[in-house]
Amino acid sequence: MPATIIDVRAHEDVRDVVHRAVQAISEGGLVVFPTETVYGLAARALDAEAVGRLVEAKGRRAGHALTLAIKSAAEARDYVPDLSPLADRFARRCWPGPITLVLDNSHPESLVGQLPPGVRELVAPESTIGLRVPGHQLILDVMQMIPGPLVLTSANRSGQPAPVTAHQAMESLGDRVEMVLDDGPARFGQASSVVRVGRKRYELLRVGVVPEKAIRRLANLMILFVCTGNTCRSPMAEAICRELLAVRLGCGPAELENRGVVITSAGVAAMSGARPTPEAVEVMAERGLDMADHQTQPVTEPLVRFADMIFTMTESHRQAIVMQWPQAASRTQLLRSDGGEICDPIGGAIDRYRRCIEQIDTALRARLDEVVAAVDN
Repeated sequence: MPATIIDVRAHEDVRDVVHRAVQAISEGGLVVFPTETVYGLAARALDAEAVGRLVEAKGRRAGHALTLAIKSAAEARDYVPDLSPLADRFARRCWPGPITLVLDNSHPESLVGQLPPGVRELVAPESTIGLRVPGHQLILDVMQMIPGPLVLTSANRSGQPAPVTAHQAMESLGDRVEMVLDDGPARFGQASSVVRVGRKRYELLRVGVVPEKAIRRLANLMILFVCTGNTCRSPMAEAICRELLAVRLGCGPAELENRGVVITSAGVAAMSGARPTPEAVEVMAERGLDMADHQTQPVTEPLVRFADMIFTMTESHRQAIVMQWPQAASRTQLLRSDGGEICDPIGGAIDRYRRCIEQIDTALRARLDEVVAAVDN
């Protein structure tokens, strides 16, 4: 029977398309989905017969692992319960998006163990599992309505080019699939980058949409300091942390990024591009640190998502972040490990700024072992 082809762009209510795709997948069908990379062929991972048909339609050779598409970065721990900090960093920063992570699959509590045996052999033929959260809302909406993950591969016969349009997928797979969802040319038109991530190291297995240089930046540890306006306390903490950490690591402050560390600051009520207070610049210069070129920035969703360690000056700053981004709660804490707050010097005399710097310096020195340990991990 010929495949049902649905032009997603012609539907005013995409929910109808989602429901039809959910029904097809739930009944054991193979569905071609648009993704941000190329068009993908999907089957329900809990349905061994459907996954077997996917392998047959694909003409895939034995020993080539298939990828599991999961709903979110948070779901990665269901399949890799002992997810390393580095792997968590990649998942949090890259998903949904065009990166497939190849992770260790040895944990006894992994949900991979609940997949049918035949499916386990296809997605984890060795000791690793490939996971991805596709960056296309249509397939994400479908996955929210079905139990378990999808097995996802490019919608072409093995050895043929990956399809970037629904028409190319149809030409390759023909009547081997039940449904094709056409949403125009794929956004990137290139396969996902594949990254093997261990405890402390990563390896780029396949160059795709995300180039090697960007992968290297995505692996960096990010430390974010937060105050109100980003004109004094948080940029002072940023500069002092950079100085202290560079000394501990035996490098110059400018070399920290090459050592895998990015340090920045922002404000919960900051504007973009404002300058630091003159008093902050003056007292930092007394310490030998130049903060004159600092430009303020607000706390944003990407900053919070990318940050591995978020240090706030006060409890109200911490609450502001956690209330808006609850998923960042475990990464957000007061800079002072004793639970105290860093005083706000705005409007005060220059000595108040000096006392503020003393508080920041003391707090950072108390946190330095913790920061270095995060760098090492």
